[in-house]
Amino acid sequence: MLAQSPADPFAHLLREGAVPLTHHDPEAPLDELEPLRDIIDGARVVAIGEHSHCIDEFARLRRRVLRFLVERCGFTALAFEYGFSEGFALDAWAQGEGTDDDLAVHLAGTMPVGLHGPLRWIRRHNRTAEQPVRFGGVDIPAAGGSVLPALDPVADYLRQVDPDLVPAVEAAARIAASFAGDSGSVAAPAWARLATADQDALTATLARLLIRFRSVEPLYVSRSDQHAYDVALRRLEGAGHGDYTFRAMAELFAGRGLTADTSARDASMAESLLWHLERAEPEARVVLMAHNAHIQKAPISFEGRLTTFPMGQHLHRALGDEYFALGLTSTTGHTADMRPDENAPSGFAADDTELGPPEPGSIEACLRDAELGLGIADLRRARAQDRGGDAAVMGPDRIRMQSAYLQVPVLDAFDGILNTPVSTVAGGPVGG
Repeated sequence: MLAQSPADPFAHLLREGAVPLTHHDPEAPLDELEPLRDIIDGARVVAIGEHSHCIDEFARLRRRVLRFLVERCGFTALAFEYGFSEGFALDAWAQGEGTDDDLAVHLAGTMPVGLHGPLRWIRRHNRTAEQPVRFGGVDIPAAGGSVLPALDPVADYLRQVDPDLVPAVEAAARIAASFAGDSGSVAAPAWARLATADQDALTATLARLLIRFRSVEPLYVSRSDQHAYDVALRRLEGAGHGDYTFRAMAELFAGRGLTADTSARDASMAESLLWHLERAEPEARVVLMAHNAHIQKAPISFEGRLTTFPMGQHLHRALGDEYFALGLTSTTGHTADMRPDENAPSGFAADDTELGPPEPGSIEACLRDAELGLGIADLRRARAQDRGGDAAVMGPDRIRMQSAYLQVPVLDAFDGILNTPVSTVAGGPVGG
């Protein structure tokens, strides 16, 4: 039970709508999560974030909320910060294809973003469920590391419907293979070292392919079917966004670039989520898992410079209140600081870093002052009261991002916050 009311007005608002929890354990009883049903208020898409990848408590809490939303609220799909193109093989595995051990093969060489645990739970759930849970990736290919996971299946599709175009795809694939990595942090610097002619040839080829795909849709559909065409087209669109992101990231690393140019990746993620939603049953509801910086509804700026319109902002514009962004943070503990390292397999080295005390003005400081340890803060409720005319009540202006803070109006960015009092860096596959 929570103690007496805090003196800070906003902390008091958080406390009034708080949902204290007692378990991280994904297999624990779900009854204490029942208030979350009213908090999400019929949302079709509930996004669950995290302020850092590779955190044990975050992985377990995400799986627990996923289980609640599926078993108690009828959610029918999991979408994830994972390649759209690569996601189809994982969906087949989640539906029962292959052996349990095949998941490690599917995820070999990918970024450790906590996918093992949710997928293994879905596969177990689907063995006996009346309504199987589907899986869909939403990210650009290889998290921005390579366009090959999209281009290779596009080439296979063209061999069936337009074989004369295959040499163009193969030429683009040869260029793409020369700088491919497991993430954008590896690929963008390698792309920057390409000859300008190769950079431009890849971009031009992808643009020509996309225009032809869209222009001759009736021909391609007549030689395949609508679903196969739709998947191939979306893969090609993702490859185009991936190629754009190489250039945008390289310019960002060089201290240049256009305003908000890294938005291409997040825009593509939102489009892929909507692609899955539009092709699902009318009653479909989706759990979306991605970093807080992807799910938030407010733009991202660093040092006063606008860098990204995140996926969550695009989804909120498309879905309104049917989109719910649940940020995930911690007040104390350790985090995995992801440091760019071209020599690391994923392009990042993860440093186990102790978190400092919550900064004044942060959502973490408000949660501490509200004495909300493990629990959920309903920001929609706090937002409605905060903007009811009480000028003395000010919402937080930052949230943890690894060991630092992202300056953002938290009430605009998120609809709820799931907090754990302590976070620890996970070992091995996160959430496995």
